[in-house]
Amino acid sequence: MKIKLVHVIGLLTIFACVFMYRGTLDSLDYYIQDRFLQKEKPIDTSIAIIAIDDESIEAFGNWPWSRSAHANLIHILKEGNAAVVAFDVTFPAASDDATADQELVEAAAAAGNVVMPLYGTFAETTADGVIDVLALSEPFAELNDASAAVGHINTIVDRDRVVRKSLLSFEYEGREIESFSWSVYKLYKERMGEEPDAVPPLDRFGRFHISYSGSPGQYEAIPYWAVLSGDVPADYFENRIVLIGPYAPGFKDDYPTPLHVKSTMNGVEIHANIIQALLEGDFKRPIAWQWNAAILLISAIIAYLVFRRLKLLPAFASVAGLAVLLAASGILLYQQGLILSLGYVIPLLLVCCIVVIIFRYVQELLERKRVTDIFGRYVAPEVVSQILKNGEEGLRLGGTRRELTVLFVDIRGFTPLSERAEPEEIVEILNEYLDLTANCIFQYDGTLDKFIGDAAMAIFNAPLLLNDHPMKAAEAAWAMKEGSIELERKLTERFGFGVKFGIGIHTGPAVFGNIGSKTRMDYTAIGDTVNTAARLESNAKPGQIVISESVYEAVKDRVAVKPLGEIQVKGKEQGIIIYELEGLM
Repeated sequence: MKIKLVHVIGLLTIFACVFMYRGTLDSLDYYIQDRFLQKEKPIDTSIAIIAIDDESIEAFGNWPWSRSAHANLIHILKEGNAAVVAFDVTFPAASDDATADQELVEAAAAAGNVVMPLYGTFAETTADGVIDVLALSEPFAELNDASAAVGHINTIVDRDRVVRKSLLSFEYEGREIESFSWSVYKLYKERMGEEPDAVPPLDRFGRFHISYSGSPGQYEAIPYWAVLSGDVPADYFENRIVLIGPYAPGFKDDYPTPLHVKSTMNGVEIHANIIQALLEGDFKRPIAWQWNAAILLISAIIAYLVFRRLKLLPAFASVAGLAVLLAASGILLYQQGLILSLGYVIPLLLVCCIVVIIFRYVQELLERKRVTDIFGRYVAPEVVSQILKNGEEGLRLGGTRRELTVLFVDIRGFTPLSERAEPEEIVEILNEYLDLTANCIFQYDGTLDKFIGDAAMAIFNAPLLLNDHPMKAAEAAWAMKEGSIELERKLTERFGFGVKFGIGIHTGPAVFGNIGSKTRMDYTAIGDTVNTAARLESNAKPGQIVISESVYEAVKDRVAVKPLGEIQVKGKEQGIIIYELEGLM
């Protein structure tokens, strides 16, 4: 079966759909989403961050600090009427300072708006849609009871280590453990006298897409020490969500995010982005893979039609326009809460362009080979190359006037032989003689114009220019005569007599080129020169090579001839002086 472009693009589309279903190119899809879809927007000033930064560590000493410091911070924020106070640092066990622990517990209980974190240990492999939780690290018991809410701070990273999703909740020993950000959001809504909005759309693992608002450093981060020292007044945090988390590099709580993959974002800032998305109801969900597959299929069909109907450059421009249209559609859909998998459809179009170039190139090579194989049966290989080099120009109807040497050769005695031999034998004999004829013509750079039964016509100096085309024709004719000796011997032994060539050669002006109609044309030569050569061949006796005076004048110093005088030929009033070629010098 001949491979067509539709087969190639169809196969690429199938591969793209399979890859999409298996998530093979998800990293590329994420990269394109990060670059084209995620955009910065104004941050929500109702969210403030108190940073455990290098300046605070320098002020209070190495981490961990006394829990009395955290108790004092809670008191200050309670005095300032902060809406929610959420710690993004864990307190999994009681410290050596029981008094400090008690102060923290009492401060959290008195405030009534403190959210504490916990952390789940997950199995390395998970079943489809089920996360296996091996252990849970919670705040120590008294602090857990004193907190208004707890939530897990497990960070979910994609294959490229970028945080794009948040795990809303997981189950552990029959308990549903909600995320830290979701717990903060719900408590804030409650404190503001409002009901939480709808739950964000989740994937099969219970994760939702994070619509980031700010890049690293966009949210206001107030040093921990500045709050405790009173440099920042307590009422500055009135009715705000206050997140307390590490900013110092030593905590190693930072991750790449879509807005800035190369510069990491602190975990507490990621929580701030999640909380803002929850407050704004800015939820995104991927389009089902079946719809993405449909978009792939439609795009592939359009690309195929474009490549089939347009030339290469316009086709590439059209496919590029389609890719831009898809990218713009992806941005618009993202703004409406839908994520289009551009990381599959755009690479498909790009690969289609590359494959089409390769396909067209291979197709051109195969076509050139096909033309060469076919046309090479009529002309020498260098003639084929010259015609192919001219492309479509070489296939247009029309002719060129030039001086040519035309050779006609016929088999003498073929009719009596055909009466004695079987048809199959006749075909075999004819093919041998014509093969000899063609090889001799090609050997001397001639063009085999046509076979006419048991005769053949050749032209020299077209389409390739030859400096000495009369001599080339004479050499080709002599090679035919010498090559026929062995063939004649074989026929004589087999049938009792053989056959000989009769050859006529004439040089003169003629018109050559593609002659005929747009649907059927021949590459040939026409004119009086052709007719004269044919008349010379018809006057040649068996085994005789007859040349005209114009040929003789061009080759007389390099050949041996016998003058045959003047003959009258049909269609000419004046006679023609002819010579018999008897050898080459």
